[in-house]
Amino acid sequence: MNYLQYYPVDIVNGEGTRCTLFVSGCTHGCKGCYNQKSWSFNAGVPFDKMMEEQILRDLKDTRIKRQGLTLSGGDPLHPRNVETLLPLVQRIKHECPDKDIWVWTGYKLGELDEYQRQMLPYIDVLVDGKFIQELADPSLPWRGSANQVIHRFKSDQF
Repeated sequence: MNYLQYYPVDIVNGEGTRCTLFVSGCTHGCKGCYNQKSWSFNAGVPFDKMMEEQILRDLKDTRIKRQGLTLSGGDPLHPRNVETLLPLVQRIKHECPDKDIWVWTGYKLGELDEYQRQMLPYIDVLVDGKFIQELADPSLPWRGSANQVIHRFKSDQF
């Protein structure tokens, strides 16, 4: 998996101060997407062990308290990205159980296959649905268009 950008301190992509990783690769092709450069799976740089370790160090850093990790993109729940992200979110929940994980995806919750659904027990907040330009509303918290749904999960839900 590749990623385009990593922000060790972010205050706009979820509640609280967070670490945010923008992954590469999305097949939804939403008209008006603000991050079209993330559509290619080859965009950015490879996600490696060094980046994984950096994210864990940042989440554990007591100098800047972070509420958790945000995964956006691209699409973190595209099967090609789940392969890399599933071990990452599992590790975060094991080593940093007090941190939450937010994920943005163009898939609707009901569209996720069994493989993608493996991520759900580790996600605290899922914002799902494609961006639909005709339903765009900049006043909506945490989503770009009115069709998108914010799901808040409990860890024992799945």
